Amino acid sequence: MTDIEIAQQAHMLPITEIAKALGAREEEISPYGRYKAKLLQPLSDRLSEKPDGKLVLVTAINPTPAGEGKTTTTIGLGEAMQRIGKKAVIALREPSLGPVFGIKGGAAGGGYAQVVPMEDINLHFTGDMHAITAANNLLCALLDNHIHQGNALNIDTRRILITRCMDMNDRALRQVVVGLGGKANGFVREDGFCITVASEVMAVFCLARDLGDLKERLSRILVAYSVDGRPVYAGDLHAEGAMAALLKEAIDPNLVQTLENTPALMHGGPFANIAHGCNSVRATRLGLKLADYCITEAGFGSDLGAEKFLDIKCRMAGLTPSAIVIVATDRALKYNGGVPKADVAKPNLEALKKGIVNLGAHIENMRKYGVPVVVAINRFAADPEEELSYIESYCNEQGAQFALSEVFAKGGEGGVALAEKVIEACEKPNHFHYLYEDSLSTEEKIRTIAREIYGASDVLFTKKARRALKDIAALGAEKLPVCIAKTQYSLSDDASLLGRPKDFSITIRDLKLSNGAGFVVAYAGDIMVMPGLPKVPAANNITVSDDGVISGLF
Repeated sequence: MTDIEIAQQAHMLPITEIAKALGAREEEISPYGRYKAKLLQPLSDRLSEKPDGKLVLVTAINPTPAGEGKTTTTIGLGEAMQRIGKKAVIALREPSLGPVFGIKGGAAGGGYAQVVPMEDINLHFTGDMHAITAANNLLCALLDNHIHQGNALNIDTRRILITRCMDMNDRALRQVVVGLGGKANGFVREDGFCITVASEVMAVFCLARDLGDLKERLSRILVAYSVDGRPVYAGDLHAEGAMAALLKEAIDPNLVQTLENTPALMHGGPFANIAHGCNSVRATRLGLKLADYCITEAGFGSDLGAEKFLDIKCRMAGLTPSAIVIVATDRALKYNGGVPKADVAKPNLEALKKGIVNLGAHIENMRKYGVPVVVAINRFAADPEEELSYIESYCNEQGAQFALSEVFAKGGEGGVALAEKVIEACEKPNHFHYLYEDSLSTEEKIRTIAREIYGASDVLFTKKARRALKDIAALGAEKLPVCIAKTQYSLSDDASLLGRPKDFSITIRDLKLSNGAGFVVAYAGDIMVMPGLPKVPAANNITVSDDGVISGLF
């Protein structure tokens, strides 16, 4: 059966029962239909003094273009924890419609390790993405209206930093011109769109502690410069109140369940290749209060999502992970050994031996944070036993704990061995620390990440990037952490350099101060903030029957 067919046959419990099992009271939840709910602020307030559970981060090696099962492993691990009598909550990001209709598909897991209702989650869910889109575009509308109505702030229309957004892959919107058609339609200027999950409003949404913190962060968003070089913030446009009003309900974490009725919090959805790639601080913090184990994921490989989770999210929210799980697959390692995507299911031990150095790099990188590491070997049905044995032998050589994971085919039952390894790791000595100190300059932080995590020999800055570094320093933002946007397919900024590349340079072409979010974004290589659709989009296969049954989602 397909993923959606499995999901449609699931026996879901009413979400009120899932919430009750977690200890939530009726007045602390707001149901969205029968199987979805918002967990409200009074629940967080009531549990604020309760001790935290263990935080488990799930990350991965560099993926193939199709994705390799990190979300599936996260969900299956939570189900397995529940099977062996541990109280666990899963904390995930919400899917973006861009990948759903593009090449990657949805983000609700797969096989027998899924969160449900799968169709709702992968499409409109509880409307959070739309609220974030609306808040971002309200800010843009207020800025353009301010210019049209006399431009009292003397905004330089050549130095507007905020762009509009939409939650869809649409390359035609990367660069646009607004205000055409005469004076009544506003000031003519160049503009553009990013995908909603790459917007600063999304980052602010995911890092805000509460509604008050959300408003404060929104007010700090740097939107433009004046003609005389003065920074202009969203607060100067008096935008933060209305933006927060649009996000008032969205800011509450969403509660759903897995196929095995394990509770899952899904909230926020920044991409890890162009944003910080973690679910909301509110959801993670609440998960730690609700369960003995909160299992969360960070997008793409550990060089992207995990580094940002550890150096940005943990730093800002005061979080300490108890264990890190690195998901690896035989197929992805062969892809990193040079096998084309179409042939990764075929036996090829030599390619595996060549590509497995990618796993070695990720193990080394995660150990640099002082947290116990476990490798989850995510098994596909056709994986050759000889190749799986080789991966296990390699993990032994690296001194890394590991377990075979079969959650896709078996659900929680297929993740029990992994769950036991993770529980064991959570009890080991933990010396968590950040990769770099706040006191380093922005350039030094970038160089540290590039050298220690990517393995780069040098970092090159374009003239545009050098100018941006000076602007960031002039605004007093040097102490902020760095969020590097780069390709997910390689440890380098060149998607074609697979495995564990050596003797390469990272090129930083531009930087942007995300002042509201509280970090600096550095754009490496040719990474884009508005993806395009592939030649054959996933949307071509999605439809709905006359009686309302959706098919083709994956």
